[in-house]
Amino acid sequence: MPELTDTSEHLVCLGLNYRTTPVEVREKVAFPESQVPVAVREVLDLPGFSESVVLSTCNRVELYAAHHLADSVAAQAALRDHLVRRFELAPDQAEALVTYGLGSTETARHLFRVVSGLDSMVLGETEIFGQVKAAYKTAHEAGSTGRTLNKLFQRAFATGKKVRNDTSIQRGSTSVGSVAVDLAEKIHDLRECRVMLIGAGEMSRTCAQSLLSRGAKSIIVSNRNYERAVELAEEMKGSAIKFDEWEASMHEVDVIISSTSAPHFVIHPEQIRQVMRKRRWEPLLIIDIAVPRDVDPRVNEIEGVYLYDIDALQAIADEGRRERERQLAACEKIIEDQLDKFGLGGR
Repeated sequence: MPELTDTSEHLVCLGLNYRTTPVEVREKVAFPESQVPVAVREVLDLPGFSESVVLSTCNRVELYAAHHLADSVAAQAALRDHLVRRFELAPDQAEALVTYGLGSTETARHLFRVVSGLDSMVLGETEIFGQVKAAYKTAHEAGSTGRTLNKLFQRAFATGKKVRNDTSIQRGSTSVGSVAVDLAEKIHDLRECRVMLIGAGEMSRTCAQSLLSRGAKSIIVSNRNYERAVELAEEMKGSAIKFDEWEASMHEVDVIISSTSAPHFVIHPEQIRQVMRKRRWEPLLIIDIAVPRDVDPRVNEIEGVYLYDIDALQAIADEGRRERERQLAACEKIIEDQLDKFGLGGR
């Protein structure tokens, strides 16, 4: 029997991701984790909307909602206008905000693909499953989900688990963090490499685990919450430094991977120029996997510095993508079967 039986409720998704929108625009509409509970309630304040979930990661911002409007085009337009107003985008910024809008069937299909890692920069990515679960949990606890979105997301999680268990789509480098380490390995011998992680969140943890598995010589962790830095450093057999001390140690490392939740740049050109003088201009690799970005892009203009942001990692991710594309047909069949069970197949 179809699960989606309330025909008065319609699904809609309004989003932007690494394919549609460059990082310098994405970072302007990223929702800090602390603001998501407020953000989901703001969607409910829009006329005609009854449920909402906000997903904001380094690669995407997506608003999922249930609504009673006449059509999905009106719902998509309302959500887009809401983003423009909420982030006070100037006319040129609003024009650069390339979004995609999806109706009921396509919203469900898209979410199933996202949770399964099929819509990620790194095909088969594993972190996104947990990120969607966290976004749903936040919305549920904020009281912004109901019958329609609860069933949609529960079916999405079941689909993601089935794809993971029944296919090999997630073999190999399946995260942005591991791809960042792939890049470091192309430039340095990790066994002789000293790495600094700025930030101690899940993305930094993924990087640290990948570095450790490949024999990195030393790992230094710095984070605003020093206890979290110590915890991650101990887990990775590395060392921790306080956040106001990382500048003094930066000249001692070969690779810097930054992934904080700061709303502004934390690494500036003048800092790196001083570091490079101490390093006598030996090459320094900086990988910025934060959105908003942690590193001022002008850093890349400094002699001996090689800066990659989240979008620059896409080319590397594409190398491994071809290895897993053969599994796509099996994954897409699972998703279509789950759409049928959800009551939206073939629409």
